[in-house]
Amino acid sequence: MKLSSFFSGLLAACALLVAPLAVQAQTSLTVGLQLEPPNLDPTSGAAVATDDVVYGNIFEGLVQLDPQGAVKPLLATWWEVSPDGLSYTFHLRQGVRFQDGTAFDAAVAKFSLDRALAATSTNVQKQALGAIARIEAVDPRTLRLILNRPDGNLLNVMALGDTVMVSPKSAGKLATDPIGTGPFRFAGWRRGDSVTLDRFDGYWGKGAKLAQVRFRFIGDPAAAFAAIKTREVDAFPDYPAPENLAQLRADPKLKVIAAASEGEVILGVNNRTGPLANVRVRRAIQHALDRRAIIDGAMYGYGTPIGSHFPPQNAAYVDLTGLHPHDIAKAKALLTEAGYPNGLALTLKLPPPNYARRSGEIIAAQLAQVGIRVKIENVEWAQWLDQVFARHAFDLTVVSHAEPMDYDIYDRPDYYFGYSSPAFHALMGQLQAATDEGQRAAILGQIQRRIADDAVNGFLFQFPRLGVFDARLKDFWVNSPTRSIDLANASFDGAGGGGIASGRSGGGAIPGLVLAIAVVGGLAWLTARFGAVWLAGRAAIMAVTLLAASAVIFTIIQVVPGDPAAFMLGLNASPEAAANLRQQMGLEGPAAQRYAAWLLGMVRGDFGVSYTYQTPVAGLLAERIGVSLPLALLAMILSVVVGAPIGALAAARRGKAADTVVMGLTQVGVAIPNFWFAVLLVMAFSIGLGWFSAGGFPGWDAGLWPALKALTLPAIALAAPQAAILARVTRSALIDTLAEDYMRTARAKGLTASQALWRHGLPNALIPILTILGLQFPFLLAGGVIIENVFFLPGLGRLVLQAIGQRDLIVVQGVVMLLVFAVVATNFLVDVAYRLVDPRLSGRAAR
Repeated sequence: MKLSSFFSGLLAACALLVAPLAVQAQTSLTVGLQLEPPNLDPTSGAAVATDDVVYGNIFEGLVQLDPQGAVKPLLATWWEVSPDGLSYTFHLRQGVRFQDGTAFDAAVAKFSLDRALAATSTNVQKQALGAIARIEAVDPRTLRLILNRPDGNLLNVMALGDTVMVSPKSAGKLATDPIGTGPFRFAGWRRGDSVTLDRFDGYWGKGAKLAQVRFRFIGDPAAAFAAIKTREVDAFPDYPAPENLAQLRADPKLKVIAAASEGEVILGVNNRTGPLANVRVRRAIQHALDRRAIIDGAMYGYGTPIGSHFPPQNAAYVDLTGLHPHDIAKAKALLTEAGYPNGLALTLKLPPPNYARRSGEIIAAQLAQVGIRVKIENVEWAQWLDQVFARHAFDLTVVSHAEPMDYDIYDRPDYYFGYSSPAFHALMGQLQAATDEGQRAAILGQIQRRIADDAVNGFLFQFPRLGVFDARLKDFWVNSPTRSIDLANASFDGAGGGGIASGRSGGGAIPGLVLAIAVVGGLAWLTARFGAVWLAGRAAIMAVTLLAASAVIFTIIQVVPGDPAAFMLGLNASPEAAANLRQQMGLEGPAAQRYAAWLLGMVRGDFGVSYTYQTPVAGLLAERIGVSLPLALLAMILSVVVGAPIGALAAARRGKAADTVVMGLTQVGVAIPNFWFAVLLVMAFSIGLGWFSAGGFPGWDAGLWPALKALTLPAIALAAPQAAILARVTRSALIDTLAEDYMRTARAKGLTASQALWRHGLPNALIPILTILGLQFPFLLAGGVIIENVFFLPGLGRLVLQAIGQRDLIVVQGVVMLLVFAVVATNFLVDVAYRLVDPRLSGRAAR
């Protein structure tokens, strides 16, 4: 009866939790994204994730592109171009206000474009806007751009997220507090977890149908599958696991949509020197490639073959896939003509995304069939940016170019694949001068044919946008030439289910006053218990350890490859923009000076400002420790509660059936990977039974029970192997203790074996147990990065992993220093515990 009552109560509690969500389902939407934006300012970098969240929702430009790529009015109602193409006059919409109350007019539009063109600008499209000589606010409703040369691509650039309109009042803080004219306003950002937008009631247009939108960041494919199956998210427009789509398509409550993106996946070729400078070798590579086999093997059949660097959905597209068909004999003949009858050896450097790694393996096998021996080197993004993009130290690579209409990169001789062609340069000049759409389409066709005929790169496939959505969701803009997730018209059919309301979260940091009282009280007790001399000596050792660790950490960070500015600005950034950003981030200057500034800042509690998030590192650490510390403590408690008793049981029943069973279970616990166990927990208790969320963290301000409930499955997954280790150590320590003379004396005085074990054996076996706990806790604090990814928790481990990938060096330094402090502090507490459980040590300390 008690067990059934428990389950009845649990089900009732679940019903109470779900009930308010059903009411809000009509007006709240949760969108899953693979990548978290580095910041929320679309004008300061080329991060795709930034535009996904804010472009079209918070920010708007003068014009926009429709799904077919045609330029349409937005904040400009119409425009006119002078006959010579040197003047663009935009007539602006009336009644538009920013979310900070600023009225939008020509002066504001001029400010926005001047800001993008400024000498210190880090705007990725600054070079593309270079034809603008000056900007004039003719009157409040009229803006005129005067060009120094005709530029037929200007309107397309004006439709990108980089050229949105911004308010002069709030332009300096857009990275963390974005203000625009769109249908949604920024509500909050729980870094590592989600960004929340609320409907902007002062919007100039029709207004959004949804009251709230929450973007959750889930990069792990298994976690994405769990999130969409358990309805933790309502939409996943760039679903990361095509292998699951058939299973998801069979679910009547979901719909799966595949559409072409603007991303061309290419086999990048270094055209500069060596055999790859020979066009016949490059053409041989093209003939060796079987695009359909690559798509089937790497993308499970999703993707469109391409023969040039141009999106098939564009009206000017020319199908050139037949120019270099898969033909092994032709490829071998071309290699022989080029002087390589016996083939050649090349290196293929692959960045982390699955499409690149999977495609690279298939490409290597295909090239081997024509005699090209390929050595694969898997590199991280920072290494790719340093070795391939910056230093051009590569032969081949696989990467997706996601920027729309980015064929202009072939007119940059210093670009990473090093193509230089006077004929192509002349075509780009003609395109810039052309304003007639028919004329531009004809030139675009010639551009496609030129780079295809020169076999500049191996053109593989157009990357698909694979989306999984709640079947009731409608008017969700799935695809467009520009990266955005336009939610202005999105809504749900019917009632109930799906949506997940999200409030703002404060991160749950421990109140400073309580922490200060605890620290002061603890120090006073330690001084009274062990003496000021011993405490001062331990403090000095900790300080020296931290100082030495800081020097080592800073030195290592300085020599790792990768430029944070290049990572943040993306592939199309100009060297000038990258240099400006490096200066702004404080990456210039002598290393010793930067180390001293960082060290002195830490003494004051200032860990610097994140390069990526552009927010104080101390705040990031406080947010993440509010997840990782409770998770580690909960896992530690579970491991002790489970591991110590069963270890004691095994010791008490040594050699018997119970001992054998316990030792067998602990062996399994040690052997099973915790991430695999975590996936099983999600499948059983989230997807199967629906008792727990599949992941995410609601924040401590959502209440103690929701927060602990979100941490329960991750804590179990972390605790299981640690409990197994602790059980084995406890058993071994107790067995050694049972052989001591005082245990025989206790038995002789009349104590039972169990009484002697618990009263005398366990306390004297605590030293090795405390040692193991001291080693386990720092691991649990930061070593749960895989678990945090499975459950998409915004913890310290996930933060440092993201920071390493983004080359956010100041965050990496801060997190590692915090973890070093955790190790040092844990060792100190273990040392204190030694003296508490062994009075002899305490006595020596006092002397």
